[in-house]
Amino acid sequence: MTEEPHFILASASPRRLELLNRHGFFPEVVPAEVVEYEDPAGNPREMVLHNAAIKARFCADRFPNALVLGADTTVALGSVVFNKPADREEARAMLLGLSGKEHVVHTGVALEWRAKRFVEIRCFTSRVRFKAFGEAVVSEYIRIVNPMDKAGAYGIQEGRELIIEDYEEPLSNIMGLPVEWVSARLTALGIGAGQPRT
Repeated sequence: MTEEPHFILASASPRRLELLNRHGFFPEVVPAEVVEYEDPAGNPREMVLHNAAIKARFCADRFPNALVLGADTTVALGSVVFNKPADREEARAMLLGLSGKEHVVHTGVALEWRAKRFVEIRCFTSRVRFKAFGEAVVSEYIRIVNPMDKAGAYGIQEGRELIIEDYEEPLSNIMGLPVEWVSARLTALGIGAGQPRT
């Protein structure tokens, strides 16, 4: 029997790991030690593609025999990019700035398998519309959801009923990883769902 190839998630995101685990994939987690490009005036699609690629490359350089998954997510309202807030005041400002408006969530995904000379990089985009709300809702949302590690200062998996009016599937892309697509690619590359952690 052919031995399952080693699979690495080049991200410390608990949400990405949870999504993969739910679909039967249990990667080794090796957070990429890279400086992410986060220019608020930059092109958000190029930003997430770049960041996903450098995360995957960081681990592929160190583990050439492993299939590496890198990912990056950001929120964009028109030409303004909302990355992770620096503090709670910026988080409040981000949420109020998105109130009553439709924005887009971009997730860049990079798969790299150095030993097989395989690289694939894609960007997935989903639209999200926020309800119109004020300071009181923002305070309640921040009370129940930690906004600090999330692009746009929100996570769709928590407190959704307070702030979100509508969203475009797949939900997983808004959470930070289009796991349905990723699962299909992993399976095609020989990473079997349900494989034991090595």
